[in-house]
This record gives sequence, C-alpha cells and structure tokens, in this order.
Amino acid sequence: MSDGSKIEWTDASWPLTVGCDHVSPGCDNCYAAMLTSGRLKHLPEYAGLAEHGKFNGTVRCLPERLDWPSKWRKPKRIFVCSMSDLFHELVPSEFIARVFAAMANYPQHTFQVLTKRHGRMKALLNENAFKLAVMRQASSAHPMWMSPMWPLPNVWLGVSAEDQHWAEIRVHALLQTPAAERWVSAEPLLGPIDLRNLKARNGALIDALCGDVKSTDGTIYAACPGSVTWVVAGGESGRGARPMHPDWARSLRDQCQDARVPFLFKQHGNWIGGWRADYDQGEGFHPVSDPGNRLGAWHWPGDNHPAAHQWPDGTAAMRVGKKAAGRELDGRTWDEYPRVWTAALA
Repeated sequence: MSDGSKIEWTDASWPLTVGCDHVSPGCDNCYAAMLTSGRLKHLPEYAGLAEHGKFNGTVRCLPERLDWPSKWRKPKRIFVCSMSDLFHELVPSEFIARVFAAMANYPQHTFQVLTKRHGRMKALLNENAFKLAVMRQASSAHPMWMSPMWPLPNVWLGVSAEDQHWAEIRVHALLQTPAAERWVSAEPLLGPIDLRNLKARNGALIDALCGDVKSTDGTIYAACPGSVTWVVAGGESGRGARPMHPDWARSLRDQCQDARVPFLFKQHGNWIGGWRADYDQGEGFHPVSDPGNRLGAWHWPGDNHPAAHQWPDGTAAMRVGKKAAGRELDGRTWDEYPRVWTAALA
C-alpha cells in the first residue's frame, strides 16, 4: 500500500487505476509514466502500460484496492488514482461509482481527486443516475448507515492546469461540477495563470476564486455554482523538466492571499529562477533573492549552457535539482489547506 506518500500535499496514495495517455503539454514528462516504464514495470498490474516514459493508452482498474482506506486507522488526506486519471474514458462509469461509494464509506478520510478529463468529471457528477449508483453502492456495503450527503463532504475535486489556456478550459468545467471543495493543481506550472480573470467561451470573465461571473466590461452579472477553494502550484521535476518562472508562482500566491484562498507551493522543481543576467561585466547570473548566498553566482560561456535558461524579461534560471531548489517561495514555505470536514462516527 502507498502509505506515507512523498507528494507534499497528501498523506497517502490510492492507485485504483493505472495507465493513461497524453492530453496536453502538462503530460509531457509525467512522473507516473516514468515510474510505470521504469522501476514498476516488473509488477503485473503495471506491465505493458508504458515505454520510455510514455503511456500507451492502456488503462487497468484495480478493484482489489478499493478497501485500502480501511487499513489506515488515523484520518488521512488520500490522493485518489495517483498513477492514472479516474475520469479517463476507458474507466467504466460503474467503477467510478464504486470509487465514490468507497469514499463515502470512509468519512474519516479526506480524498483528493485530480483530473485532466474535466468534461467527463463534470458530466458524470451532474447525472442523477450516477449519484443514485453511488448511493446504492455505498448502502449495499453498509446497509445500516444513512444515505451519504451529496456532494460527498470528504471529497475534494480538482483539475490540473499548466497554463492560462488549460485553466480557462478545465477550471470553467470544475466550477460547474458539484463538489464540497474545488481545487486547482498548477503543476507543472508552464506559464502564468490568472484565476481571477478566466475567459469563458461566451466571452464572460470568471473570477474562479470567489465565484463571480462578469461581463466583458467587468460588471458582475451572475454567480458560479461555486469557487476554487484551494490552489497548489509547483515547478516540474524529473527527466526533461522545464523551468518555472518564480513570478508565475508568486502571482498565484498573491491571487489566493487577496481572495483568502489557501495556497500550497509544492516545489520549484529541477530549476530555480530569480537571477539577472550581467554578461557585460562578466559576472554571470546572480540570484535576486538568495539568503546567505546559498547558491552563489552562476557562470557559463554563452547562452546555450544545458543548465541555464533565460526568459525574455531577463530573469534567468539554473538547473540545480529538486532538493537544492527546495520549496521556499520568497523566504518561506506555503502549506495552506482548506478546512477538513470531520465526520461524526459511531
């Protein structure tokens, strides 16, 4: 069992489905695909799902793992389908209903669901037939229990959004999905994201952090069914990791601070940015903010050093590895969470 997860924002992983395929640039260096084609490939459940760090589109459901939460006595935050996507088109709706029923039957835990298949999530969770299937499954497992509340109060539904384009598509669908908590994972963060001004297909502007919908002139004319109540951001790590401009993370943090929405900064990733170029004086790159000169100046000949990157604004980054880059943003860690719903257990 995947107790004691190394993922900074969760306590345990619950890989109920394995295998996936590519849907957007955020998938390019998928950690799950790399693990599946690497050190996990000898395990029967992972065999033949990925090669050379890429999934091949095959998906397997693992119903024998549905009881894993029963083995964790203390309340935990549990990442659901950490090695796949629960809402992948090859996962039967009946199995997704069983997963939701299992989450309903373990109210002491908080379940964190994350998807890039925003359309299917929105459609399923708005279907009465799906809700009834969840209720039947939950009641059959515990016939003496009352029917669970809907949406399930211990389930956080989230979408991945690597840049503004995908945030406008996925977060818009998330806001129309019944959920106790809605969250956005901006990881890997590949570009700036403004959650306060997402453009809907009809041209309206959506403030995802407080649920307002505005006309193009900024006038509020309607309210979304809900808002985003948690944001996680982080740079990319692993082989082929792409650099994250620190201002992209700062912007999301500031948006959350202004809206009083919890914010968690997971990591800088393999790169750490915040340097300015000073070629003319031969001084290399110097950190804008590096208490104690921990990393010092960074020198290389020319602009094409494999461990260097420079954005058009003159800010530079260097590849130092995930551990050296760390998790601090402007001198501190950000580990904020929504309030956890607590069940009254008999």
